[in-house]
Amino acid sequence: MSKQSFADLGVSGAVRGALSRRGITAPFPIQRLVLEDVLAGRDVLVKAPTGSGKTLAFGIPLVERLDRERTGPAGLVLAPTRELAAQIVSELQALAAAKNLRVAAVYGGVGTFALARVRMLVLDEADRMLDMGFRPAIDRIVGACPEARQTMFFSATLDGVAGDLARRYTSRAIAHEHRPPSDLTKAQVEHRFVPVRDDQRLEALIEQLETDRDRAIVFVRTKRGADRLVKRLDGRGLGAVAIHGNKSQGQRDRALSRFQSGHVDTLVATDVAARGIDVKGVSHVINFDPPADHHTYIHRVGRTGRAGNRGVGVTLVGAAERHEIGQLARRLGLSHGLDGEEHRGRLAAHTSRRPPRRRPRTAGR
Repeated sequence: MSKQSFADLGVSGAVRGALSRRGITAPFPIQRLVLEDVLAGRDVLVKAPTGSGKTLAFGIPLVERLDRERTGPAGLVLAPTRELAAQIVSELQALAAAKNLRVAAVYGGVGTFALARVRMLVLDEADRMLDMGFRPAIDRIVGACPEARQTMFFSATLDGVAGDLARRYTSRAIAHEHRPPSDLTKAQVEHRFVPVRDDQRLEALIEQLETDRDRAIVFVRTKRGADRLVKRLDGRGLGAVAIHGNKSQGQRDRALSRFQSGHVDTLVATDVAARGIDVKGVSHVINFDPPADHHTYIHRVGRTGRAGNRGVGVTLVGAAERHEIGQLARRLGLSHGLDGEEHRGRLAAHTSRRPPRRRPRTAGR
């Protein structure tokens, strides 16, 4: 018989209580998949998409095992962005407090950490860290950790360099793959591909923002493009904030805070800056600029339709992008409908379900 509850998987009463107070009473599939191995101290290689509940898949064992030892060991989670690090801290604080443990974010210029104490190491979104050029830094950090440790490697892919790195950093690891049913096509997300003329792209975006969305993340290609789009939206009376790599940490934190609190309901982001953003109530993800590849598409659209909620992913597609985006959609098994007319004042929506109702707009900037 498969183990379906946190108790069945060996999670303590104190941690189960902390989870229950957050409304989490049953494990997600990825947690049922890996918790038993990790709680037993085994290394794991886990292939899983974003938004699958993997933070608790490594967070629960971190808390449980560090509490058992109580001899000064530490756990270290490596993540690709400050936002993801902060998100992990936020998600694990209540669990750590249940065992009188502490959790904190440490990143460039903020804090120090004794690597010799590390007994549990997690590499979260390892493929993205490699894409961002962090391989030398990862090698230095892992090389400074004790060899006698437990390692958990989470990645959207275990092919190529990511797979080589996973095997190098782990010992006799148990491999797991979490594959949600049909990944995208049967997930809680509607996928819309909207043909537009380049000179109508902004109008198509505004039309979407003014109709059926609740809270939206708009993806653009460049940092300058993010700032420029925020100004253009502000000029049309649509409050928005931007987050990208040229913003200071304080600016990024304030932008996320305003978005999370509902003071503005549009966040304009670049791909790197948005890594790890997990904001409740994101009804729409809009690709103002098309994604570079299918992995980027999955990452972007994965910001909505999370934890069982429904969401909508909209991609604005110019004439020069139709072939490439059509191929991307076909590779992901998505119907794209890009053979119709371009946007001419009414948003084309290739969808079979009605999107969530839009809440009343809150005060802008």
